[in-house]
Amino acid sequence: MSETRTRVAAMPFVRPHNPDFSSGPCAKRPGWSLHALADASLGRSHRASVPKAKLAEVIDRSRAILGLPANWILGIVPGSDTGAIEMAMWTMLGARPVDVLAFESFSEAWATDITKQLKLDARVLRAPYGALPDLAAIDPTHDVVLAWNGTTAGVRLRPTDLSTARDGLVFCDATSAAFAMELPYEKLDIVTWSWQKVLGGEAAHGMLALSPRAVERLETYKPAWPLPKVFRLTSGGKLAAGVFRGETINTPSMLCVEDALDGLRWAESVGGLPGLIARSEANLAAVAAWVGHSHWAAFLASDPTTRSCTSICLRITSPWFTALDSDGQAKAAKRMASLLEKEGVAFDIAGHRDAPPGLRIWGGATVETVNITALLPWLDWAHATLETEYAA
Repeated sequence: MSETRTRVAAMPFVRPHNPDFSSGPCAKRPGWSLHALADASLGRSHRASVPKAKLAEVIDRSRAILGLPANWILGIVPGSDTGAIEMAMWTMLGARPVDVLAFESFSEAWATDITKQLKLDARVLRAPYGALPDLAAIDPTHDVVLAWNGTTAGVRLRPTDLSTARDGLVFCDATSAAFAMELPYEKLDIVTWSWQKVLGGEAAHGMLALSPRAVERLETYKPAWPLPKVFRLTSGGKLAAGVFRGETINTPSMLCVEDALDGLRWAESVGGLPGLIARSEANLAAVAAWVGHSHWAAFLASDPTTRSCTSICLRITSPWFTALDSDGQAKAAKRMASLLEKEGVAFDIAGHRDAPPGLRIWGGATVETVNITALLPWLDWAHATLETEYAA
């Protein structure tokens, strides 16, 4: 037995040339360097013509790559995806009852805001990590708030999961789905994301896309609570249209804007949305093939049709691991991640603190499949090393 363990625990020869597998901020696009930011409009007012044109270019390139419907509008807002989805909820919810899909930590946070902070007439449709709520229970007369991809659970919705027949608005947090998955805009009304996920941009800036139905809600409904300046999307009962032309509510980082443009240009160079989706799906396929032969790893999402191609979450199924209590499992999973970090082959792949203990590998489009493939034998090495430690 000891000889077998020694042989299995031998370090692989091939290392990922990029060990960045964090789920946010995520890996920069292949070949990125600081030179990509050389044309940034630093030291300029974001309201001057050149910087404002760059902000508008981020909007235009984003909507073109994502294929947003022509009658939708798109703007840059503060606070990353959190700021964007909070802005949407605080300005448009309250007009009718709400159904919230909560199946991982971020969607659970939106449910808390809706029920505890806004104190709305709401139903929370929950599911455990790795599963989706009962989607048939959604009331089409209600507004709906959901995360398209559970960043901390590794499970995603599918375009067929929602109906186009609805009276309420559908609020979609798409931060780890946009640019990696098909989104059925005909079934959605508000879609939010951030720069630091699939395209590997920098943090603190969010994107807010609105359908005509969402704009109508903004212009005909006034919340019962006061709104801070950074949340205000209307003026005098009319849409603040400048926000959707690059006139940001507060001061953006033009360095981050330049980086976002670099990521968007790269996205175009690899085939736009189809190319980005293919890259992410290839990463999931590589992990799935490995899991299929693994004696210790399994997907947190048991249904293959709901497995995320970006936030790929794994369970550890070994008897020595499952025999541990929850604290012991959390420590073991973190130990495995630290072994990989110490060797410089994988950074930041421990599962989210709120999720069941395990591993989380980012598979978004900026991660090259060759790096995923090189990482997988290292996971076996780390597991075998840890198994030996716990058997000692």
